[in-house]
Amino acid sequence: MRITLIPGDGVGPEVIDAARRCIEATGARIEWEVVEAGAEVMEKYGTPLPDHVLESIRRNRVALKGPVTTPVGEGFRSVNVAIRKALDLYACVRPCRWYPGVRSSHQGVDLVIIRENTEDLYAGVEFAEGERETRELIEFVSKKGRGSVREDSGISLKAISRSGSERIVRFAFRYARENRRRKVTAVHKANIMKFSDGLFLEAARRVAQEFPDIEFEDRIVDNMCMQLVQKPQLYDVIVAPNLYGDILSDLCAGLVGGLGVAPGANIGDEFAVFEPTHGSAPKYAGKNKVNPTAAILSGVMMLRHIGEEEKAERLERAVADVIAEGRYVTYDLKESPDDPTAAGTREMADAVIRKLEGKE
Repeated sequence: MRITLIPGDGVGPEVIDAARRCIEATGARIEWEVVEAGAEVMEKYGTPLPDHVLESIRRNRVALKGPVTTPVGEGFRSVNVAIRKALDLYACVRPCRWYPGVRSSHQGVDLVIIRENTEDLYAGVEFAEGERETRELIEFVSKKGRGSVREDSGISLKAISRSGSERIVRFAFRYARENRRRKVTAVHKANIMKFSDGLFLEAARRVAQEFPDIEFEDRIVDNMCMQLVQKPQLYDVIVAPNLYGDILSDLCAGLVGGLGVAPGANIGDEFAVFEPTHGSAPKYAGKNKVNPTAAILSGVMMLRHIGEEEKAERLERAVADVIAEGRYVTYDLKESPDDPTAAGTREMADAVIRKLEGKE
């Protein structure tokens, strides 16, 4: 199978190389099509997201991607957002699972955040403070009796559609069913935002009726945050609009040890891009220091997506074994970050490969 490989920049090439080597060690028959994106290709292509990158993903339908640095003031707010919009990758999937050996305040956490990717406040429909269009909008709101907005306000529109809500909730229920999960929790603030979050909740309740085999409940977002900190074991699959999903994803990553162990995917009806959720961390680039776990586990998600369940299971088990033993792990997985026995990015990947090959 041919898969697009986007190394990214900063630490991206290092963690993606680690993931690629681990995936290949499973015996998966993959042909990689390597393409470049990110700040480091600006001079070469004049854009951080060359057209051939999107063409490659459209052609191959699946991609493994490293983190990229988005240039400031160069057209794109975010390369990642641009890819999601161009390919309609409407579902962000963020598993948050605790592995024995990872330092964390919680043990036994195993949940998944499904975040809507295309609308809500992140759609980017904004009006700058002081501009004519902004003043006209403020005047319109006032004339219609919808409330008062201060004249010196900047405005971002929160638009949530019925169709967008139904498809992300339906995606969450299908994910739960396919992955033998027991419950879906919809997160909202419908008690306050009755016409946006209220619509999301109404759509979630309607879709839930299509899946009688999966338990459904809903939670107000502020209460959800408290519940996750206190008793995350009560939750399984959590589906949320864009902003809440973004916040809850990082919160849950913190519950299981941080972004270094947090894989991710952005999935649509036609295409899927798998990537670690951490940033490009350019200050660590080339130092063979950063944790490759999130990238490797993103590869596990990719293997499952393409039907290689047995290989995915073996790779995840190998990662878990290396972490549990604690010998060949990066500094962030040691008791002290100054531990001189900490492994580098390559060395941790080597240990995972030895587990896969039965050499350790």
